[in-house]
Amino acid sequence: MDVLVTGGAGFIGSTVASAAIEAGHRPVIVDNLVTGRREFTRGRCFYEGDIADAALMHRVLDENPGIKVVIHCAALIVVPDSVARPVDYYRANVAATLSLVDTLQQRGIRDLVFSSSASIYRADADFTVDEDSALEPQSPYARTKLVVETMLEDITAAGRLRALSLRYFNPIGADPRLRTGLQVPVPSHALGKLVEAWSQQRPFQVTGTDFETRDGSGIRDYVHVWDLARAHVAAIERFDRALDGSRHAAINLGTGRGTTVRELVAAFEEVTGEPVPVTTAPRRPGDTAGAYTRSDRAARLLGWTAQRDLTEGIADTLAWFAHRPAVLPDLDGLPQRAGRAAYAADPVIGTVIDSLADPVAVGSGR
Repeated sequence: MDVLVTGGAGFIGSTVASAAIEAGHRPVIVDNLVTGRREFTRGRCFYEGDIADAALMHRVLDENPGIKVVIHCAALIVVPDSVARPVDYYRANVAATLSLVDTLQQRGIRDLVFSSSASIYRADADFTVDEDSALEPQSPYARTKLVVETMLEDITAAGRLRALSLRYFNPIGADPRLRTGLQVPVPSHALGKLVEAWSQQRPFQVTGTDFETRDGSGIRDYVHVWDLARAHVAAIERFDRALDGSRHAAINLGTGRGTTVRELVAAFEEVTGEPVPVTTAPRRPGDTAGAYTRSDRAARLLGWTAQRDLTEGIADTLAWFAHRPAVLPDLDGLPQRAGRAAYAADPVIGTVIDSLADPVAVGSGR
């Protein structure tokens, strides 16, 4: 089927588009390229522009009449940045989504998959959540996601739209074929910053060490971006079943395993075979202890579970950063480092880690 993918030139949206293609669908991408990359749209139907531009969206739908479902990934996503620039976040994440939905309703497009976030939850004492857990977003970014979900709940109740909110936990990794990956020059999430520190041979900074977790650092559910992409494909293919009789439903997308930041560092050291010095700092604005999912709703309604583990996510992230200059020439790759032999024999990780010295081979061989 034809599927409109907003934000389809970004990290997650481009990976979703790749998964859709591999499943036999045709993605139609709209992205304003504020953070997305034109390179990620090569060979795909692409329109540059903003989803709030009604004239553009009508043109997209006029020229692609086969579109019956939308995957809405377009958003600003950096938590500290949302604290500093809340107006921009509400404009991009809430107002633009409202404009998009208005256009979809005018055109009779009735099915929307919304990229939401697990950051809207208030975690239980054990840091787990399911879709019925209390909601208590702690940053402007998270609040924009909850506002959109609430908005969709009201709009779908009016009967002209159906929506499925996929609540992501913490995406890591890259497209396993290294077509796309993290595209921002300065990473904002923990693994990206860890790779950056390791590649520059400087200590990695753990921000926040006074959380009530098992080691004081924040806890996250790290889910591979390719698994997230597969979940979106499952959502459009099983839309009716996923709604489970309602007009708006939420589904958690996570592994069900909690990993602290210090444990992430240990896993990274295991994959690379090298120690990573660590320093500590206070929490950043908007930081929370974090959470991981205990839900089986995705398995029950989408037939989806995460297939790739933390070490695969780390290995694919390293492979992408090494290969990235071949896709995005303006961005640096990783310098050559010693110590990767520790996992050279591992059937899952070894091929990627050993191939970092020949990133082009990695990109064409996976």
